[in-house]
Amino acid sequence: MSLRNVAIIAHVDHGKTTLVDQLFRQSGTFRDNQRVEERAMDSNDLEKERGITILAKCTSVEWEGNRINIVDTPGHADFGGEVERILSMVDGVILLVDSSEGAMPQTKFVTGKALALGLRPIVVVNKIDRPDERTQEVLDEVFDLFVSLEANDDQLDFPVLFASGRNGYANEDASARSGTLAPLFNKIVEHVPAPKADPDGPFKFLVTLLDRDNFVGRILTGLVQSGTVKVNQPIHALDPEGNVVETGRASKIMAFRGLERIPVDEAKAGDIISLAGLTVATVANTIADPTVTEPLQAQPIDPPTLSMTFAVNDSPMAGREGSKVTSRMIRDRLFREAESNVAIKVTESAGKDSFDVAGRGELQLGVLIETMRREGFELGISRPRVIFGEDEKGGRTEPYETVVIDVDEEHSGTVVEKMAIRKAELTDMRPSGGGKTRITFSAPSRGLIGYHGEFLSDTRGTGIMNRLFEKYGPHKGNIEGRKNGVLISNGAGEANSYALGPLEERGILFVGHGEALYEGMIIGENAKTEDLEVNPMKAKQLTNFRASGGKDDAIRLTPPKKMTLEQAIAYIDDDEMVEVTPKSIRLRKVHLDPHERKRASRAKAAA
Repeated sequence: MSLRNVAIIAHVDHGKTTLVDQLFRQSGTFRDNQRVEERAMDSNDLEKERGITILAKCTSVEWEGNRINIVDTPGHADFGGEVERILSMVDGVILLVDSSEGAMPQTKFVTGKALALGLRPIVVVNKIDRPDERTQEVLDEVFDLFVSLEANDDQLDFPVLFASGRNGYANEDASARSGTLAPLFNKIVEHVPAPKADPDGPFKFLVTLLDRDNFVGRILTGLVQSGTVKVNQPIHALDPEGNVVETGRASKIMAFRGLERIPVDEAKAGDIISLAGLTVATVANTIADPTVTEPLQAQPIDPPTLSMTFAVNDSPMAGREGSKVTSRMIRDRLFREAESNVAIKVTESAGKDSFDVAGRGELQLGVLIETMRREGFELGISRPRVIFGEDEKGGRTEPYETVVIDVDEEHSGTVVEKMAIRKAELTDMRPSGGGKTRITFSAPSRGLIGYHGEFLSDTRGTGIMNRLFEKYGPHKGNIEGRKNGVLISNGAGEANSYALGPLEERGILFVGHGEALYEGMIIGENAKTEDLEVNPMKAKQLTNFRASGGKDDAIRLTPPKKMTLEQAIAYIDDDEMVEVTPKSIRLRKVHLDPHERKRASRAKAAA
């Protein structure tokens, strides 16, 4: 049986996972009467909720005597640590683009990596049955994108298919509106070369993905680049410098068949497999026969650009909602995450009660926090900070991002003005059809922290923003942060509508009647620039005197503003934290005691 290894690249929501579902159905991987979840590839709860692919996954289908291993890649640049390694396992890529939206920034990120590795793409224009399709323009955009990414002549001569993943057809004719995915299967077999593997050499295997299983321990996934491996065969792991990390045996070998990982007795060169039996080996290590001393070349990983502090929850409400609250539990969980996710770096503080977690962006760290929260952890999270660098002359540098914004024309002025305040430079502005404008900026990551919520408000929820790491560039100086101060509870107790009523005039409230509060907790946003300590628990004096003029009428409160985890993290200032528990998200000051807050602000001003 001949092998083909191919990755699918697509922007969030361009229909990649739906297309893979149809490939399964039409190849006979699923029986006709088998009940299969929609979007079977996005198996993680968070992936289903957000509609994005976070973890790379391998699957395989059989088509007319060929086994096609398909790797689903994350479309988001925050998960770029996964992307670079995955592409080193495959021999071709399918670039899936929406017939209306065209090539987007995240597509550009992954495609750039694929072209740099010399992979030849097959372009599939998906959703051609959309009423607003502009297929020919999108194809021209893809060609321009390849040229800008310095594709070679071979890569520029790419085959094109027009498809509807939802309806399960693909065709070389853009006007076709029915059929099957057979043209796509045939194109993969014909256009993607067989793996460049050496069947006669000693066993060599580069670890690309890593996960854990409670029964067999570490599972290492990657491409067998030479030789054959059998169950219980002696193996050793080499780091990128060629040092032996550990020795052991291949206790279990698993191959991908459909969505399942199935144990097999042996694996040959060219196949993508998972292997168990080692306890220390990690991503970018070479697993090989003990006679091999030269490691395989591993893809370097882009550095983290953003960090946050994950601390033990020390609020007065700590331990009420979560089951995992100690620093040891948090430490074990974070180091386990860093072990399988090489784009994350964890550093323990001197006091052992907090950890600095660096990653590729707000989304990646937000997903980690949300995952831990669902596992029962309680955490205190700081405001995100960018990781600064240094140029050759010793000058300070900071990460920049390319920001592509699609907005209705009437909102473009507001967006340009707000981005200018955040020290972003306008690099391109053009109409994108349908009364929309596409604006491109080069912006320091620092200025974008917390902007997304404001952007959605400014564009009445109709704007789309895509961000992509661009480079480390010169430091842009001071960037104005949040203008408003906050309302801080001056005591502990339950919020009372009698007290909250008058506080509504001071600003926007984040809490409602009956909610448990503590001293130092942020209960709202002040309309003015300074912080204000208030008493949201004050109850009405119960006397036997009646108030005149109907003052005893029930108080009607505006519903409080409830923030999501991402909004809360983006909202807080440097002297504030987000308290995250399985049931609640609360905002608070780092120093709950007002005297400590004053001391800390004086010390900061003096510094």
